[in-house]
Amino acid sequence: MTGRAEYPARRVLDDAPLLAAATGRPVKHRPVWFMRQAGRSLPEYREIRAGIGMLESCFDPELVCEITMQPVRRHKVDAAILFSDIVVPLKAAGIDLDIVAGVGPVVANPVRTVADVAALPRLVPDEVGAVAQAVRLLTAELGETALIGFAGAPFTLASYLVEGGPSRNHERTKALMHADPKTWHALLGRITDVTIAFLQAQLHAGVDAVQLFDSWAGALSLAEYREFVLPHSERVFAEVESAHVPRIHFGVGTGELLSAMGEAGADVVGVDWRIPLDVAARRVGPGKALQGNLDPAVLFAGWDAVEREVRRICREADAALAAGATGHIFNLGHGVLPDTDPAVLTDVVELVHSL
Repeated sequence: MTGRAEYPARRVLDDAPLLAAATGRPVKHRPVWFMRQAGRSLPEYREIRAGIGMLESCFDPELVCEITMQPVRRHKVDAAILFSDIVVPLKAAGIDLDIVAGVGPVVANPVRTVADVAALPRLVPDEVGAVAQAVRLLTAELGETALIGFAGAPFTLASYLVEGGPSRNHERTKALMHADPKTWHALLGRITDVTIAFLQAQLHAGVDAVQLFDSWAGALSLAEYREFVLPHSERVFAEVESAHVPRIHFGVGTGELLSAMGEAGADVVGVDWRIPLDVAARRVGPGKALQGNLDPAVLFAGWDAVEREVRRICREADAALAAGATGHIFNLGHGVLPDTDPAVLTDVVELVHSL
């Protein structure tokens, strides 16, 4: 069990639009950044990553700093997001896994029994010292641009551990959840500790906001989410509350879960492209900012279509603000796809800043 942490003073970014929107303050322009903005869509990323494995990259502070900065320089986005991977804290803690090209994270010894859960290692800050060093390098270089730290949510990490890798149906995960709830909650508890420790390390190093990614939560019913997942995500957000930075909660395919996600304790709820932002605002409830939600595939449709969709989303966001949402951060509804033309992203940033 982790204790509530005390954090050192961090950068004061009074004029950062992302932080203002996330906390319900007036903004000088609508903030925008993109999930997976630092990645294969950028030729400079492909060049610098050539011959270097994903996990190896994530533990090289200078490389993490450079990759994180690339989209900030190119697109003039309002936030950098730390270049990492959701399985980094599991790897750092000593779990035998690798990221296999074309597959994703693969776990050598899946976790499916009480004994497996008991054998899971705990994460100590020194094991992610390279990540913390990357954060310190970035805060020195970013100027007035906010830096978002992140972690994978307990459910998504648990799914990788139980399934042994990515899964379409999450059958082993759901079987454990329903057949042995005690072991399930013990597993989620251990992973939650790892997630908290990873976020705390980033916060101690100076990130300005954090985002919890629940990539697979959309596989769950609302009842499953409330019983088997929500208490653990709530604990993550509660344990980092004392850092006094915006907390963002995002899941894919979670339109039917938004009411519960709004209760987890985040300041901002991310919305994918399947639900309009004004509808999402009603489901999340008042007092939260929203983030989203352009379909990443629309970026391939030509500028007229992209502009039309960006304007629509901003209109829906404005309706959400009128209905009680406290702010809007423009983003995609999921990550930038690898073959996306980066020039289109730059144009989207310019357009959003004008709306």
